[in-house]
Amino acid sequence: MTSETYLTVWNENDCRRLHGATLDLLADTGVDVMYGPARELFRAAGASVDGRRVRIPARLVDAALDSAPHDWLLKPRGGETAPLALRDGEMYFGTGSDLLYVRDPDSGERRRARVADVEGMAALCEHLPNIDFVMSMGLPEDLPRELDDIGSVAAMMRGTRKPLIVAPRDGTVLARMQEMARLCGETESFAIYAMPSPPLQHDPDALTKVIACAELHIPLIYCPAPNAGATGPRSIAGVVLVGNAEVLSGLVLHQLVNAGAPFVYGAGGSIMDMRTMTDPYAAPENATAMQCCCDLARHYKLPSFSYAATSDAKMLDEQWSADAALTTLFGALSRATLLHDVGYLESGLQSSYESIVLGDELAGYVRAFVREAPVNDETLALGEIEAVGPGGSFLATKYTRQHYREFWMADLLDHSVHDRWAAAGGKTLRQRVHARVQELRAAERPFALSTKQENGLEQILADVQAHVSDRI
Repeated sequence: MTSETYLTVWNENDCRRLHGATLDLLADTGVDVMYGPARELFRAAGASVDGRRVRIPARLVDAALDSAPHDWLLKPRGGETAPLALRDGEMYFGTGSDLLYVRDPDSGERRRARVADVEGMAALCEHLPNIDFVMSMGLPEDLPRELDDIGSVAAMMRGTRKPLIVAPRDGTVLARMQEMARLCGETESFAIYAMPSPPLQHDPDALTKVIACAELHIPLIYCPAPNAGATGPRSIAGVVLVGNAEVLSGLVLHQLVNAGAPFVYGAGGSIMDMRTMTDPYAAPENATAMQCCCDLARHYKLPSFSYAATSDAKMLDEQWSADAALTTLFGALSRATLLHDVGYLESGLQSSYESIVLGDELAGYVRAFVREAPVNDETLALGEIEAVGPGGSFLATKYTRQHYREFWMADLLDHSVHDRWAAAGGKTLRQRVHARVQELRAAERPFALSTKQENGLEQILADVQAHVSDRI
């Protein structure tokens, strides 16, 4: 690591002990693998298979960790976004997927998400400099069930050229998604998000994604979600242990299918609120558990996937901004490679255009905070200090003119004096964010798909719908 600001909870000894416990758990207790072809792959590699229970020896875990790449590019489909380097030490922000509800940007009502929201929020992200990748932010009620995942991909491709992370229902549609990405300009412009089923289970939907990603060389993000007190032990170490066993057993299968296929370590370990029986995103122990997972990912030298700018608030209120600020800071300090769910509300049930825009502002803030602060002849500016001397002013010096733009400048957070703020309308943060959303929604889109691309996407959607029996 450089001298950039970052946080750790577990040191190398802690990570080694957790890893050793994971190896014991996988070898002795094992995991349930609920898909026959996956069990056969484990069996052929030397794992013990008893019914659907698979016990995995340490040598298979070691081999998978050795073969998984530590560096991979996720590319845009045009525009000015640079490729995302999927490796430890990099940090990128993006939205999240599959929310049932959206806060309507015009009426302010909470309603079901629609495909126009998926495209609209993707188009919003195209304008936002600190949003590096895009996820759907909605599970559209107006798409047929068999098309809600691939239809959302088409909507996102109409809205943005930034890299996508997609959470399909299963692996049967991944080849068609790859075809869509190729049609729109870059085959290697998306990754797949999959999740095991805690505790210690891998269902067929997740496993078909694991296998298809490995076969097609599509980056796989495998992210567990054990919940302390519900689907995991009521301790930080215990719930992270369950999640780590799920991730590493998924990695073993993934690398058995295709050694060297790209894999991202998903951070997962939440805390049940025993008063409300909910799974909050912004609880302090959640941040601790996520940090422990990121410490493990760094121990394994794997790129990681965690959270930022999420909130448990039900609307755009004071809790929304407080939660979003805290979780963005915790996410940045974790140094996770991919920080997703920017803009989440209502503990992962609701999205909003405004929350994405505030998340972009907060991402810019924390990027400035965690960046390196080098100590060298130029930054010490000893000659500058000597020239100005005691009681002098640096305001008009050449050094200040050369360097003043290197410091972050707020766009939506107000740093002005009261009189200037009042003269500009005395707007609250929420009002400023809403105005920015309306401005960006009204702006001309910087690109549009060609007629050939649009027709190609529609044909792929029609083909998938025609084979609906293969998917449900």
